[in-house]
Amino acid sequence: MADEQTTPETEAQETSAEQTPTQDPQEFLASFDWDKYQEGIERVDETKLKEFENLVEQNFVDTADEEVVTGTVIHLTDREAIIDINAKSEGVISLNEFRYNPDLKVGDQVEVLIDIREDKTGQLVLSHRKARTIKAWDRVNDAHDKEEIVQGFVKCRTKGGMIVDVFGIEAFLPGSQIDVKPIRDYDQYVGKNMEFKVVKINHEFKNVVVSHKALIEADIEIQKKEIISQLEKGQVLEGIVKNVTSYGVFIDLGGVDGLIHITDLSWSRINHPSEVVELDQKLNVVILDFDDNKSRIQLGLKQLEKHPWEALGDDVQVGSKVKGKVVVIADYGAFIEIAEGVEGLVHVSEMSWSTHLRSAQDFVSVGDEVEAMVITLDREERKMSLGIKQLSPDPWTDITSKYPVGSRHSGTIRNFTNFGVFVELEEGIDGLIYISDLSWTKKIKHPSEFVTVGESIEIEVLELDVEGRKLSLGHKQTQTNPWDAYSTEFAEGTVHTAVIGEIVDKGATITFNDDIVAFIPSRHLEKEDNSRLKKGDEAQFKIIEFNKDFKRVVASHTATFKEQEERNMKAAKRRQEAQAEESKTTFGDANAQLQALKDKMEKEGNN
Repeated sequence: MADEQTTPETEAQETSAEQTPTQDPQEFLASFDWDKYQEGIERVDETKLKEFENLVEQNFVDTADEEVVTGTVIHLTDREAIIDINAKSEGVISLNEFRYNPDLKVGDQVEVLIDIREDKTGQLVLSHRKARTIKAWDRVNDAHDKEEIVQGFVKCRTKGGMIVDVFGIEAFLPGSQIDVKPIRDYDQYVGKNMEFKVVKINHEFKNVVVSHKALIEADIEIQKKEIISQLEKGQVLEGIVKNVTSYGVFIDLGGVDGLIHITDLSWSRINHPSEVVELDQKLNVVILDFDDNKSRIQLGLKQLEKHPWEALGDDVQVGSKVKGKVVVIADYGAFIEIAEGVEGLVHVSEMSWSTHLRSAQDFVSVGDEVEAMVITLDREERKMSLGIKQLSPDPWTDITSKYPVGSRHSGTIRNFTNFGVFVELEEGIDGLIYISDLSWTKKIKHPSEFVTVGESIEIEVLELDVEGRKLSLGHKQTQTNPWDAYSTEFAEGTVHTAVIGEIVDKGATITFNDDIVAFIPSRHLEKEDNSRLKKGDEAQFKIIEFNKDFKRVVASHTATFKEQEERNMKAAKRRQEAQAEESKTTFGDANAQLQALKDKMEKEGNN
């Protein structure tokens, strides 16, 4: 058939077509004039268009599909990355999406998602962030299930920790999970790439929690087991101060923590461990003890130095004078450090010759430099007692000549008891005034009613006990006993004017001369009109009892008018008796006269 015949021209064309290489799609797109094609100026053979479409379908990405694809960085500017995803044109991604990877360079493979098919310039706008987010959850869940280590970029601080970019997902890094040691400066981690372990995922709220501490602990656990297996008492190790508390210092021994108690930091007394060590300081420590599983390790620092007592010179003996600083004060005394780590106790009774009670704070303060005498010394027990008063003469040495019985002096009220007052005559010499020796006239229930602490008072020495170091004093003895004069002025039967002071049990009281208190029995408060005297009433009172020895005075208002009544009654009785006698005398005289008259008449009749 004619159609099946092959002409030389046809063979030549076929041979030429076979030998002509297929045109690269990229070159075709670069040389093709799309404007002329769209205007119809140039026509393209349908066969070539079909061939080109097949090539594009085989080699280029379908930009309408929201599939995550891998692209190659082909160029970097100051603000953008140009990515080749094997599409019709390159894509553009802002460098902000690569903040987690500041080392991004040309040739790196990155995952992208087409965000906009074409911008105004005809370029694809890609998103690395969205691509990472799509793949991120699969990767995060896979890393959590397999306990894999992931890379993350610390974006910023937040309340309680940090925000970390992991596979494009914002994960939370708690402050406690940053490191095994407390972190004081969170900002030092911002902007850094770090390794993490996914420790928790909340699928409902899309929350992810990561930890860097978990990675460190895993390494430390290995080191810890090795260190613990080699621990021995007395072993000296190097450690780092991890934490300082009021009761001691925690030391990191390279994965294992030990505690130096405050008492094992220094041979000297310290108020706080920070006086000896500071955070992150490297130092050598000795292992003092640990529990069975070696989880609690007790360390010592001062034990690396010789005990100060062992270096105490032989010149320190009982009776020798020493100087030191007050380091601790208690109610019972003060501790004096005479050398670093060597202390002696000065009991409060050894601070002063004074015998009245005081606390150590009255004599010394913490930090005072003092001089003392060694009273007792036990080098084996490492104990020493000191005295301060021994450095001054004992005031009781010549007490009999300074304060003989009967001598009068001036002293200072130091303190009270229920039974009397302690008076200091001089430093180290105190005496007691019993409450009964304060006043001749006043009835005192408590010394505070009569004197005040710190007040100066005149005294007389009543008794002296040198061996017992006791002085008995009196204040009223420095004054004349007013009762000697009162025994005449207020003798029984005398009448005085006074005001009712207080209504007391079974009566009332009145005061004479401001220092004599008399008692009025209830029945002696009755007035002439049968009413009773009340508080504040002024009236006359008759002394019905006066006892100088017992300082007892009893008076009566009723007696002042009852006595007058008795006098009036006696006078009336006497008048009645006189009148009766007079009447008797008059009647007798009349009888006598009648009898005389009768006798006379009889006599005259006889004559």
